Amino acid sequence: MQETSTKPYLLRALHEWCTDNGYTPHIVVQVDENTQVPRAYIRDGQITLNIGSLATHNLRIDNDWVSFQARFNGVTEDLWVPVAVVTAIYARETGAGMGFEVQEYETGKSGAAAEPGTADPAPPAADKPEDDPSPAGGKRRSHLSVVK
Repeated sequence: MQETSTKPYLLRALHEWCTDNGYTPHIVVQVDENTQVPRAYIRDGQITLNIGSLATHNLRIDNDWVSFQARFNGVTEDLWVPVAVVTAIYARETGAGMGFEVQEYETGKSGAAAEPGTADPAPPAADKPEDDPSPAGGKRRSHLSVVK
């Protein structure tokens, strides 16, 4: 049996720590083809998302996915982020948090979180628009460091 990653547990713990201290938790995500986020907000292949209670609805951080609803420009969006591509979680007000490496993962593995009302464990695929603002190959370095 393969050992469970510590990453989702650390995400949940740091989210709770931010909330308990009155801070706003944000995650940084390295966007891939399985990440369902508003494409217009992706910069350099990454997106930073506010996952605080005032910015999200139905937030769920399980061992495979971070999922929630949020409003972008007044439009409610369903967001699905594989835990494996979360590169950091931090408090907006202080910058305190933790960085992570992007991990290999399979979207169809058993035990993955299913979207409510579906049998498919992976979120619906989001079509990448032709005018995607993320430049090819451009990667920005995070100011956070990886802690092992």
